[in-house]
Amino acid sequence: MSAVNITNVAVLDNPASFLKPFQFEITYECLAPLTDDLEWKLIYVGSAEDETYDQLLESVMVGPVNVGNYRFVLQADPPDPSKIREEDIMGVTVLLLTCSYVGQEFIRVGYYVNNEYDDEQLREEPPQKVLIDRVQRNILSDKPRVTKFPINFHPENKDPEDQTPPPDHPAETDGNREEPPASTHLPSDPRLS
Repeated sequence: MSAVNITNVAVLDNPASFLKPFQFEITYECLAPLTDDLEWKLIYVGSAEDETYDQLLESVMVGPVNVGNYRFVLQADPPDPSKIREEDIMGVTVLLLTCSYVGQEFIRVGYYVNNEYDDEQLREEPPQKVLIDRVQRNILSDKPRVTKFPINFHPENKDPEDQTPPPDHPAETDGNREEPPASTHLPSDPRLS
């Protein structure tokens, strides 16, 4: 059983310009006191084929955490477009929100993000070079992919019965498992499952 459960993630300021900061209002509950901090990360997937293009947009430590309900806004700068291949800027990509405890990731929330021009004319006749200031991102916030990994929230307990198996494979998958609309071309990214 997890000591921390995310109860809601609200994507704020969506859709927005590609160059605007991301904002997520995260609500979670803690069911057992934790002595160490929770680490929240926001990662932009720059290419479905190559993880070297992923960008860590923000990493924040929150804690120590006592039993109770919590809410905060995680704000992160947008990805650096110069670190994304030109052909990967437009279209659909992935944004990952993760939470870890003592270096162990226990939850991952994945969102598809659609990047397209803010103007019909530019969408129909895209220029050869991407006009980044005209790109609008739309986070598909109603279809998150939530994956939970079993971890040991109390590593000071050395009793093997208190240990959970390492997170080689997710133990439980939540979230909306509906497939996106057929008209949307989505990259195949194993980090979403």
